[in-house]
Amino acid sequence: MVLPIYLYGHPVLRTETKTVTPDFPDLDKLIQNMKETMYATDGIGIAAPQVGVSARLVYIDVDVLKDDLPELAGVNIVLINPEITVDESVEPVTREEGCLSIPDIHENVKRYERIHIRYADENWVIHEKDIEGYLARVIQHECDHLNKTLFTDHVEGYRKVMIRNKLLNIAKGKIDCKYRVKTAPKLHRK
Repeated sequence: MVLPIYLYGHPVLRTETKTVTPDFPDLDKLIQNMKETMYATDGIGIAAPQVGVSARLVYIDVDVLKDDLPELAGVNIVLINPEITVDESVEPVTREEGCLSIPDIHENVKRYERIHIRYADENWVIHEKDIEGYLARVIQHECDHLNKTLFTDHVEGYRKVMIRNKLLNIAKGKIDCKYRVKTAPKLHRK
């Protein structure tokens, strides 16, 4: 089932996420719904808070980028309770990012492009990997959602001021989206 995407300003995006356990209610269904939602919205990654669930769960499928980045061919992963360590021995790289929860805003974000990740997959097999390049960026972006952080929190300087009104409009529900969304309750709108 395609779920609505929770937009900037909704409190669920700034709520502490809970560790997922094997007895998490309807976990398989949630994972399937997240996949369907991500594909329906043309995303490459989605975190549980973006569909209104405060759980440490991410789905990523970057295969669509394989023409430009062949190393991403066939890469799709479920990350349960991911733990990331960035490799700060290399300089961070600035690239443009966007987000399903912040439609129509794309900004440059500085991130490290080498990480170590530990996570469980949907079969509860534990993985530990070193990941480089664009996939490392996507993983960091999606895992930020699990830590109450949005990509716009990383925007610096005058660009942060430039997008302020756009963000406020999204928080107020003044946005036209091509997919179903859930805006902030009026109580939380500023």
